[in-house]
Amino acid sequence: MARVLVVDDAAFMRMLVKKILTQAGHQVVGEASNGKEAVEKYKQLKPDLVTMDIVMPEMDGITAVKEIMKIDPNAKIIMITAVGQEAKVMEALKSGAKGYIVKPFQAPKVIEEVNRVLSS
Repeated sequence: MARVLVVDDAAFMRMLVKKILTQAGHQVVGEASNGKEAVEKYKQLKPDLVTMDIVMPEMDGITAVKEIMKIDPNAKIIMITAVGQEAKVMEALKSGAKGYIVKPFQAPKVIEEVNRVLSS
C-alpha cells in the first residue's frame, strides 16, 4: 500500500484516479488542482507517489515535477496526460517523472504503472 497525492485540475479526474487507487489498496493522502498546490502538499504530506496532470492552471505539471525533484530527488511521479502530448511527456520524464499514463485510461493500466514505479 502506497500513500498517494493525486494532482489534476479536473475534479472528476481526481475522483476517478482516487477510486482506482483506493480499490487497489492504496491510500490517497491528498489532492491538488494545480502544480503550485501540488508542491505545497508534497512538502506537507511526503507521499510515496504522485499522479500528476501536465496541463493545469497556475503551475503546469512539468514545472511542478521540477520543483518537487528539488525538494526530493527520489520522488516517484507518474504523469497523466492526453493523447498527443508526447513532447510534454518526454520533457516531464527528463525532469524526473518516473512514468506516464495516457488518457483515456483503463484501471488495470493505471495500477500496472503505479506498481512498476513503486517497485523501481
